[in-house]
Amino acid sequence: MSEQNPDFKQPPWVYGPKETMDWIEATHPSKKREKKSQKKSSDNILINPHIHLDLDVEQTKINPPTVFSRLSSKITGNTFVEEHLDLLSTSEIILRGLAKVKFHHTVKILIDKKIRYDNPEIISDLKKSIDIFKGISIDTNQSKLFEITAVLDDVHRCVVEIKIKKVHWRKEHTIDIFMKGIIKEESYHTFLNYLNEKLKVKKTILK
Repeated sequence: MSEQNPDFKQPPWVYGPKETMDWIEATHPSKKREKKSQKKSSDNILINPHIHLDLDVEQTKINPPTVFSRLSSKITGNTFVEEHLDLLSTSEIILRGLAKVKFHHTVKILIDKKIRYDNPEIISDLKKSIDIFKGISIDTNQSKLFEITAVLDDVHRCVVEIKIKKVHWRKEHTIDIFMKGIIKEESYHTFLNYLNEKLKVKKTILK
């Protein structure tokens, strides 16, 4: 009898049933397994994502409004600017973007730190909130800051807090969007693409 070659790999049929199935699955993955992997990849989620947007609009340098901010400006070299944008229409675009990805509930709207809409309990259609928002009587020329809180409460829960600043430090961003919770990656990109399409976005920072 010839000596057995130590490098010879035994064929799979000399293994037990489990080893044979493992070998088959490793060399020829089943379609069932491939579909399961694809399903997992389509359910990617993001946790607490942040979006910062700078808009391509004219800016005017203005004097800091308080003694403290004037002192800070001298020390840091940072200045205040005023964005030439329509706060009302910008806010409406963002609300419509949220509606596209099922943020159905507008919880609160603040204008210059004053509550103009507060509805924490009743789950309502965000599109109806847009009409309510448009009906709020404000002087858009005098208003400097809009803040909106909305909720996605579907398979996952996510609270979004948005600040739209007409007046801000030059090094700050025009729009800050803070999402607290879980959102599907697909929904996140749908929302972001909508904003890029409808707003004059000059720069986007994702965190």
